[in-house]
Amino acid sequence: MLPSHSQLLFFITTAAILLAIPGPAVLYIVGRSIGQGRNAGLVSALGIGVGTLIHTAAAAVGLSALLVSSATAFSLVKYLGAAYLVYLGVQRLRSKESLAAASDTAAPRVTLARVFSQGIVVNVLNPKTALFFFAFLPQFIDPSRGHVAMQVLSLGVLFACMGTTSDCLWALFSGSVAGWLRNNQRWMRNERYVSGGILISLGVATALAGHSAKK
Repeated sequence: MLPSHSQLLFFITTAAILLAIPGPAVLYIVGRSIGQGRNAGLVSALGIGVGTLIHTAAAAVGLSALLVSSATAFSLVKYLGAAYLVYLGVQRLRSKESLAAASDTAAPRVTLARVFSQGIVVNVLNPKTALFFFAFLPQFIDPSRGHVAMQVLSLGVLFACMGTTSDCLWALFSGSVAGWLRNNQRWMRNERYVSGGILISLGVATALAGHSAKK
């Protein structure tokens, strides 16, 4: 179900370059890692990966093509995603949680389930991910080989695995930075404003991204 070796190498190389460019998912993970610690960042990365798999399944049945062919559908997903990110940022600004609380091993870990589910929603409502599957993935699909849906699934799962690995590295890096800042009392008091600001800025940037991003 995979393309030739040369095409597969080109796919992996191009996908790696795209993944290295910070986007909404990466900024969400960095915000979570800085705001709540490395574990939250890793869990959010896994949630983002599940969201990518959902896009893979949608692309396999043609939903991604329908999404980007309709200006209304595209705008709806874009603004829903932007609104959700702003909502998460506002909630973070209002929260009294800090890096100290996140590092408390006695604190309940149930909140990681919310971080995971929010990561899924962030990526499902990320139009850039849908556009990736519409504009990039089909270039490596050969209808003459048959089983087009399986070809999409195979490459989509490969991309999801690469993305999760990349996102986990971002989480580890930003989580390490958060650990270093944990000794800074001013940061301890104000880190939620940084995390919330990242999420709100990300939501605004997503809302302002024009439909021309498809080109």
